[in-house]
Amino acid sequence: MTTNLFVLRYRCMKLLRLSSFFFLLLLFSCNKEELSNLASDQIDFPQNLSAYNIYIGDPNDLIPNTDYVEYELGSALFTDYADKQRLIKIPEGSEMKQINNGLPSFPDGTIIVKTFFYYFDKGDPSKGKRVIETRLLVKEAGLWNVADYLWNDDQSDGILIEDGYNTSVNYIDENGQPQVIGYHVPSIRECATCHAVNNALSPIGPKLRSMNIDVDSDMGSTNQLAHFQSMGILEDFEYASVSSTPNFENQLLPIDVRGRAYLDANCAHCHNALGFAADQNLFLDYETPFEETNIDNNKWEIKTNLEDGTMPHIGATVIDKEGVAMIIEYINSL
Repeated sequence: MTTNLFVLRYRCMKLLRLSSFFFLLLLFSCNKEELSNLASDQIDFPQNLSAYNIYIGDPNDLIPNTDYVEYELGSALFTDYADKQRLIKIPEGSEMKQINNGLPSFPDGTIIVKTFFYYFDKGDPSKGKRVIETRLLVKEAGLWNVADYLWNDDQSDGILIEDGYNTSVNYIDENGQPQVIGYHVPSIRECATCHAVNNALSPIGPKLRSMNIDVDSDMGSTNQLAHFQSMGILEDFEYASVSSTPNFENQLLPIDVRGRAYLDANCAHCHNALGFAADQNLFLDYETPFEETNIDNNKWEIKTNLEDGTMPHIGATVIDKEGVAMIIEYINSL
């Protein structure tokens, strides 16, 4: 009798997992035309990344030009263990303006750059790296436009692509173990899926609360928002009044804080009231009160979808083992 109950429970759980997965497929299918319109109704991007004059010297060194400013996030999105460089260009004479703790108001002409790369040996970055792709968000006439550039074999430039690309990446991890990643460069429609907010494209990462952290600068360790203000690219306000999204990798923080920060960075861009997965009634923004997130009612789905790689739906081809283990600890604590 016990065995039969176990089998029945297992089959029910498996059915629920499949139902959740196919619901997402149905949701994606229903929004396909809408996403295609977002991805196609854009400015004409140049064929070569070099047209933006982002880097000086050897492009593979990723040394930004003076008008591109590097920024960091308190908690960052997982993308197949790739390293990332984040840059922003604010037109001269313009500045970002505070709205709340979230995304600031960006002026037309803003360019947000995210470049993905792998060190050949993560334990010894001096051995060089392979740059895979550079994603751009460009704001013109009040609207954001998205493009993706695949770097060529000689690492001298990126070439505009629209339909995505798959490539194999070999590297040695921090523990000295060889790894192979089947890396997926997203299509423009896949980019639009994650960046769609209220039927328009929008940045995800550079929220004020995500950038409200201490960073190393020419002046030593300083608050990043204060650093932007000193450079004249962020309006003057009391940055201490802005909340700060914690770093989920900080093991000194309580597990509930780390868990919410991870879900915010990796899931909330779709799982919010205006996002692609709004119909699932699971709201994972860090500042959403816990009782309004529905996390407690979806504990099993969150845990199993992350464990088997069903989620995230887009953006990763391998499971974030460390992140998932932390989320399971968080779920088990509820």
